[in-house]
Amino acid sequence: MIYMVEIKALHPTLMKHSRRIRSPMPPSNPRPMLVALIVACALFMENLDGTVISTALPAMARSFGTSPIRLSLGITVYMLSLAVFIPISGWVADRFGARTIFRAAIGVFTLGSMLCGLCHTLPEFVAARILQGIGGAMMVPVGRLAMLRSVDKSELVRAMAYLTVPALIGPVLGAPLGGFITTFATWRWIFFLNVPIGVLGMVLATIYIENFREENTPPLDWLGFLLTGSSLSVLIYGLEAVGRDDVAGWQPVGLIALGLALGIAAVGHSRRHPHPLTDLSLLRLPTFASNIFAGSLFRVGVGALPFLLPLMLQVTLGYTPFVSGLLTLAASIGALAMKTTARPILRSFGFRTVLVVNGLISAVTMLATGFFTAGTPAIVMLAVLLLGGFFRSLQFTSLNTIAYADIPVAKMSAATSFSGMVQQVALALGVAFGAILLHVTLAWRGAVGGTLSTTDFRFAYGCVALLSVISVLLFRRLEPAAGAAVSGHRLNRTSPAPGDD
Repeated sequence: MIYMVEIKALHPTLMKHSRRIRSPMPPSNPRPMLVALIVACALFMENLDGTVISTALPAMARSFGTSPIRLSLGITVYMLSLAVFIPISGWVADRFGARTIFRAAIGVFTLGSMLCGLCHTLPEFVAARILQGIGGAMMVPVGRLAMLRSVDKSELVRAMAYLTVPALIGPVLGAPLGGFITTFATWRWIFFLNVPIGVLGMVLATIYIENFREENTPPLDWLGFLLTGSSLSVLIYGLEAVGRDDVAGWQPVGLIALGLALGIAAVGHSRRHPHPLTDLSLLRLPTFASNIFAGSLFRVGVGALPFLLPLMLQVTLGYTPFVSGLLTLAASIGALAMKTTARPILRSFGFRTVLVVNGLISAVTMLATGFFTAGTPAIVMLAVLLLGGFFRSLQFTSLNTIAYADIPVAKMSAATSFSGMVQQVALALGVAFGAILLHVTLAWRGAVGGTLSTTDFRFAYGCVALLSVISVLLFRRLEPAAGAAVSGHRLNRTSPAPGDD
């Protein structure tokens, strides 16, 4: 569960907007990467928490005297809270200040975590998870906004790398960490561990993050908020219900259709409203639009991987959960290795080339993963997963950076909430997409309810890789110099690029 630049460095034509910010950035921020790290820690906490309870559900169900299937409601309501409140995060930050909201969001998330650990019944747990989701919905987009306005343009790629790593590592570490804590301690510590991290985050945010605010914040678009929140919550619940045995087959389809209908109504409202909650005019910027459309295709495919990989390793290849977790850590190591290389790669080749070539490489690594068998040497698996983690992380860093290359300062808040909303939906769709692919292959060979085979996973990974290839076709439409002011890339370099020595 997801970034910009100092006002003066964003674009020369945007200088006229700088007077609208009440708390301007000092001429020189001595520790811009520290702000990025503070936000990255919050992002890691939110992403980790979204997946860490999956392996603890049986133990938690025994504590609450209920079934693990019913307890999955705790995961669903958390995702719904994110979907409902992410769209409003940008407006709230503009109205009350980025530092104020970011600090309060960490506090709400931390309080929700503590209450989750103290719960003794299912209703208590559901209420605490809703509170956590509200905090997470505000924490990540607002923190990203604070970072975007704190980091100079020449440092943006490096700062984005810090934010990309926790987004990739969190879901990978979630399941094995949850299993370890549940086995050797108690599931309650899964939530208690967030408390010291949250307290430290609030202290550091108070010291190092500026309280950016917009001078003249328009009234909140309440109808847009209700339509968008209803659309996303119904859509995500319908996607989450796909493949569940306790839900009738027509219900997910009906929910998804209703969610799409509400979404169409929200789009129509946004086009008419003078100050819409979701600013669709941002899609006129090719760099931002590429992140929304092509980037979403890539994210859907990657979102299916945390679901497909552990299942394949354990069900079809016979690995234990512990060994499976160790193998998946290779992807995290690859993501960490990317952190120091993204900036020079983008400076040398530019965004369009990296997004196209790296998207194809990512597709190849995804497809190769689907051909793992029980006889595949562990070193080969590790190499493929390591490379896959590296190139996917590079793709995410490129996407999340180019999205804000041409965003006016006055629309920065709207862009972060818009992007965060789309990313949340893509993540939910990715899990559902992976489940649907496996169900399709089982139905094709008449084995619904039967055992999954390596063929089923090859088909699923092939479709995931295909999404990455399709996204590449869209990335090719970008101009060769797209985002060059941020990457420092020049087609014909006659002078040093930003950051060159």
